[in-house]
Amino acid sequence: MMKFNPIMKVRHVAGEDIAMRVGVGGTDMTTVIALNESALLIYNKLQGREFGIDDAVAVLREEYDIDEPTARRDVENLVQEMRQNEMIIDA
Repeated sequence: MMKFNPIMKVRHVAGEDIAMRVGVGGTDMTTVIALNESALLIYNKLQGREFGIDDAVAVLREEYDIDEPTARRDVENLVQEMRQNEMIIDA
């Protein structure tokens, strides 16, 4: 299981949805991640709770008319990128 890192907050800035590190000392702009429509959808549906790959796949499949293998591949790539940027952590 995993969860979105609570120190990463999503903000709408200059027409883009971005995730940035927010902490006691303010906002750290060295870690800024642009979110596409699918990533923002998953974030909005699953933030604040623990989730697995299957949960994120279900979110994409509910919203878009895509098959399970395509949704799973997209989610696995997204999760890998978000883990590298510490947006997703182990629960």
